[in-house]
Amino acid sequence: MERDLELLSWQLKGMHPWPIIRMRVFHELTRRARIHGAPHPVRRTPYDKAALVGKHVSGIVTRSPFPGRYDALVVPHPRKPNGVEIYTDELRAILGDNALILDSGINGVPLDGSKNLDFFTSAAGALHRRTVDDRGIQEALQKLTGVRVPIGALLAREIPKHARLRVLYRALLKKHRIKTVYLVVAYFHQHIVGAARDLGIRVVELQHGAISPFHLGYSYPGRPAVADQPDELWCFGSYWTDVADLPAGMRTEVMGAAFLPKPGLKKNQAVFLSQGTIGAELIHTAEAVAKQHPDIEVLYRLHPSERSDDYTIPDNVQLSTGGSTLDLLATATYQVGVSTTALFEGMALGCRTAVAHLPGHEYLEPAVAKGHALLMHDPAQLTQAPLCDDPGSYYAPSDLSRLTAQQPE
Repeated sequence: MERDLELLSWQLKGMHPWPIIRMRVFHELTRRARIHGAPHPVRRTPYDKAALVGKHVSGIVTRSPFPGRYDALVVPHPRKPNGVEIYTDELRAILGDNALILDSGINGVPLDGSKNLDFFTSAAGALHRRTVDDRGIQEALQKLTGVRVPIGALLAREIPKHARLRVLYRALLKKHRIKTVYLVVAYFHQHIVGAARDLGIRVVELQHGAISPFHLGYSYPGRPAVADQPDELWCFGSYWTDVADLPAGMRTEVMGAAFLPKPGLKKNQAVFLSQGTIGAELIHTAEAVAKQHPDIEVLYRLHPSERSDDYTIPDNVQLSTGGSTLDLLATATYQVGVSTTALFEGMALGCRTAVAHLPGHEYLEPAVAKGHALLMHDPAQLTQAPLCDDPGSYYAPSDLSRLTAQQPE
């Protein structure tokens, strides 16, 4: 469909709309098809919403990113388990005061000392038409999948928002004469990437999760030219550099990962790694494994975006919410999940890895093919799960100091 409708070359009011909504369309499609739930649900009470508006207004003065002068812009991930944002932590330490940290408080708690444009981000999407012409995408997608996704409404909301924010970020980048933009989750920050590309500024994306041929934020079969993409993608290990066809011209580097702890003394535990997309099904798999292997302690580990009241936990399964997931995996013998990045982290931490046969397991097909994980169809197979014999291909030692030294003058 993408090729037949020439969506990557399509322009609307000077914008390339398809890359802007591509990942949003995927999430909406899988949600409406009931293949997946919401990947990272954000839930707010009326009080939370009112408080957020207050923070936006006060932030115009207290968190404005325009004062000062910086060489680099860093946009961290909103997810911060135990208050730590692991993906840019080392990078921010290396760059020090030369970096402007732009961290939104809309879907998380911003880092201390960071700035944001949250008021303008929210306001940019406030006014828009109900729908626009969608180039026949909705009809073609429904014919292909049987699912109706309101593409016109997505375009009507996202394209004006993108255009308004792109202008704002161009002004910010020009004011500081930024040389390099570092960011996480570029496919949801294309207004920043686009603003940088307009000004000829280098853009580097730092990997934050699993990349695969099925991840529409990264995978473009045939490596076509795609508008508003980063110049470089810095990956945890060599495995990620060629596991998917990236957009034309995007280079990869191995930055490594300094955030993984050392493997510890292993306990007779199986940690199930939940995700909002498949949690309702995975909890039943955990129950079945606990029945099949009563000698193994089965823990059900929530994703940071989930809550304990999202699930009814079986009596033979223990709910795990506190502490660090990485520390938990460092001492667990087995791990079970579907497509979460934590499975790869667990491989590097010495866990025997089983991939539950649920929607999304395809993300782990290359690892299964290499013998680094087992695709588990039956609970009895858990104890056959293998150890990964090449963990460095997924998480190499950190090389960020060398890479950041290459920043343009």
